[in-house]
Amino acid sequence: MPLERRLSRDTFLQTEIVELKQLCLTPDRVYQPGRYVASELPDTAFTMGLVERVAIVPDQEPDTQ
Repeated sequence: MPLERRLSRDTFLQTEIVELKQLCLTPDRVYQPGRYVASELPDTAFTMGLVERVAIVPDQEPDTQ
């Protein structure tokens, strides 16, 4: 059984660019994998371990939906 890494939203800055590793379904929206500002994602994505940090690269914007 693989180890899961569960993170809290509190471990990320609200303005930090993060990567959603896989599809995240909520009653209101479908979040596609990609880069987002941490404040755009639901708490569920963080508690399920679907989000990870992205190395900061200058001039790179998050994916917009």
